Amino acid sequence: MKEINNAINWFDIPVTDMNRAMNFYGSILDVELQLMEFPNGLKIASFPVEEGGISGALAYHPEHYIPSKIGSLIYLNANPDLQLVLDKVEPNGGKVLMPKSLISEHWGNMALIEDTEGNRVALHSA
Repeated sequence: MKEINNAINWFDIPVTDMNRAMNFYGSILDVELQLMEFPNGLKIASFPVEEGGISGALAYHPEHYIPSKIGSLIYLNANPDLQLVLDKVEPNGGKVLMPKSLISEHWGNMALIEDTEGNRVALHSA
């Protein structure tokens, strides 16, 4: 495996209901997540990624993952326009916490949502 020096290598988004979370993220981002189940009770549903890119997963384990609105914040790619993704959040059971907001002309736009599991997650687009 090639060593890559990125600040982020992987992320997990804690969930309490894997099917509900997969439906939510699959619907708002228009992606198919790949579910894997492990003998220890861990379930992960990974986001699609291009070779060499960085990805992550929804993660369920009753002892190790607790959804949260505090702590680290991840920004999910919502290109080409995060408003298109944001418009799908509430119809799919989530909440918009902060509407589309310009960070800067250079950095693009962001918004904050609460997913169906109670996590605070950011969306970003150019």
